[in-house]
Amino acid sequence: MIRILALAAGLSGAAGLSQFPEYSQQYIQRLSGAVDELDRVVATFDADASGLGMTRPEALADLAGGGRMGEARALSMERTFARHARLSAALTSLETSSSTRKILNISAIRDREITRETLKDFRPAIPMTLEGLGFGAAGFGLGYGIFLIVTSVIGLCLRRRV
Repeated sequence: MIRILALAAGLSGAAGLSQFPEYSQQYIQRLSGAVDELDRVVATFDADASGLGMTRPEALADLAGGGRMGEARALSMERTFARHARLSAALTSLETSSSTRKILNISAIRDREITRETLKDFRPAIPMTLEGLGFGAAGFGLGYGIFLIVTSVIGLCLRRRV
């Protein structure tokens, strides 16, 4: 019975982990779109500042001095610049990584909004690539192995009580 349950755990792990390459590809596509849009926002702000003979920090300070709305807009632009930098770095990291490196560098796949939207639209599929099959095999091994380890530990604990 334990072997059947371990096999089920292994198959569950295989099914789950085999989806990572496709999920990461879809995440990167969404991330790329977000970075492209933020590129336009940042470029427009920088062009406006340059047209007035100001640097970005000078333009933000000038904007912040323009009343409550100006101050709120300056703060939102600072958050936009920070998000742009963070997402651009994550995109570069993910685009230059193999699938194995992507899963080891899971911190690059951490933007909540992009993750939520990717998961909302993601539909699992049968892995038809070598990459997907490799992740499936790794998932099987992890699921099978973790199940056996957990049941062994539980078995040891129960034997010591008796």
